[in-house]
Amino acid sequence: MNKKIIITLGPSTMRPSILRKLRKKKIDLFRINLSHTSIKDLPKILKKLKKEKISPICIDTEGAQIRTYGIKKKFYKIGQKVNISNYSKLIDIKNNINLYPKLNLKNFTKGTEILIGFENLKVKILSSNQSLAKAVVIEDGLIENNKGVHVVNKDIKLLPLTEKDERALKIAKKYNIKNFALSFANDINSINIIREYLNKSDKLISKIETKKGFINRKKIISASDTILIDRGDLSRYIPIEKIPLAQKILTKECLKQKRELFIATNLLETMVNVKNPTRAESNDIYNSLADGASGLVLAAETAIGKFPLGCIDFLKKCIKIFSYSKKNKNFLFN
Repeated sequence: MNKKIIITLGPSTMRPSILRKLRKKKIDLFRINLSHTSIKDLPKILKKLKKEKISPICIDTEGAQIRTYGIKKKFYKIGQKVNISNYSKLIDIKNNINLYPKLNLKNFTKGTEILIGFENLKVKILSSNQSLAKAVVIEDGLIENNKGVHVVNKDIKLLPLTEKDERALKIAKKYNIKNFALSFANDINSINIIREYLNKSDKLISKIETKKGFINRKKIISASDTILIDRGDLSRYIPIEKIPLAQKILTKECLKQKRELFIATNLLETMVNVKNPTRAESNDIYNSLADGASGLVLAAETAIGKFPLGCIDFLKKCIKIFSYSKKNKNFLFN
């Protein structure tokens, strides 16, 4: 089986000069991340990609995740009091953390702990009503706009598609997009809901990145065309030292059910800012392929990284070496 590459488009790769170079790289799928793309800009982006003959394109939904909204970058210290609100209300309150989509904040009962972003910021709820929760910082951390929010040990029910997702799927149809990714696929019902928006010939990538998704993996894999493991968000639910084991379990199940499997998150994180990868990154890529992954996903590396083309070239080199190693065991010094 040929190993594939999915890259995420963003500021680093949307310039016409870079798009023309990408066209020659024979990328298998170009991903548009709706979590970082405004619905207003989506038609313009799709027109531009069509003009530059960039295809195939994948629309990746926001999905069932709580995110920060309309806030400025700020560092919070332990003991600092904060207000948490729905994104449409109370935006002018000092130290306010606004959330999207709109939630009933009564679900954030006293003592609930919330992780915000990946910079270790953790708060504990002191009190709450429908539109406002008061909290105290229990672990220092940086907060930024549009970052994931994880409510610890509490099941907050969210719809599998946001209003923005629904609008984006309708726009995508007008541009004949055939590939879609469902973020935070939690169960078979989530997949059934997005399938209602798709044509029968469209391909669905289900992203396993939650505890629910992992538990329901067999049914999700069976109902999907392709599976993507997002190791970043999954590490909010599974300790990071156990993520390699979770990846192997998911890989084994995808092989059993004969479904394509893509590995995402931190493949070449170093190369977001540095020209060369680490030995650990190279090892991770090889072992993911050796375990049976169908392909690899570049996210920040090609969306906002300094060396998007270098990242692609390195992945291609890794895939070539992996393929060659299956045929020739004595090639290390050749």
